[in-house]
Amino acid sequence: MPALGTTMPVTGAPCWVSLVTPAPHAARAFYARVMGWEFRDSSLGRDFSLAVADGEPVAGLGYCHGRDLAAHWTPYFAVTDADETADRVRERGATLAVGPARLGDGRAALAADRDGAAFGFWEGPALAWTVGRGSAPAHLDLMTRHAFEAAIFYAGIFDWAKPSGGCTVEYAQDHVMVQVAGHTVATLRGGGVESAPDPKMRPRWMVDFQVEDSRAAAAAADAAGGQSSPAPPPLGCSKDTYIIRDPGGALFTVSGSGEGPTPETG
Repeated sequence: MPALGTTMPVTGAPCWVSLVTPAPHAARAFYARVMGWEFRDSSLGRDFSLAVADGEPVAGLGYCHGRDLAAHWTPYFAVTDADETADRVRERGATLAVGPARLGDGRAALAADRDGAAFGFWEGPALAWTVGRGSAPAHLDLMTRHAFEAAIFYAGIFDWAKPSGGCTVEYAQDHVMVQVAGHTVATLRGGGVESAPDPKMRPRWMVDFQVEDSRAAAAAADAAGGQSSPAPPPLGCSKDTYIIRDPGGALFTVSGSGEGPTPETG
């Protein structure tokens, strides 16, 4: 999570993404080569570092203890009361894995929804970071079993569509868009299968990073020890979206500049 707070994020909106990995040195080398990121120390301790692009925060990188733990990307959503949110998670039959726990200037928790997709929530100030703006990820995608059921679940936890000035929800034919001030910050898509042999098709939150040339980023990932392939439906927002597996096993997508979803198309 961000080390120094500069803004109070919109309640219920994505406010950060973080990679947790058992091999942080290798991960920093991989993302520096593929994404061009630089890494700085964090006030959260030696297990956390901050990825920056052009001097702006992009994501966090944390060390997970244990060789058998797989690396993974996790989105965090802003909340006003972490304890109340934790209660809502449990009440709705989901799993609260860690926290809420004090972390820097705020409190964080990790959870998994009823289909097994991992997510986090954060109470407190955050860096000036907004999905789809500046160096932040272009968007977030939830691959889930049923998009509309997932929307009801997350709306109940994060008060989507309730507070004035908060997140709104738009229902399309086969997906759900979460928006802030008309800007899409997350898309919920059906088709996830918990028992799928291909991990790309299992329920999960996927972080998409916008790059100038997604094909070049995919090729760089392959050369740096990762694996890339065209993103399968429904994750493939365009023909130039690639899904990448980093050397630690963490999945994310890259899309060419201007190819992310819009409020009209998702």
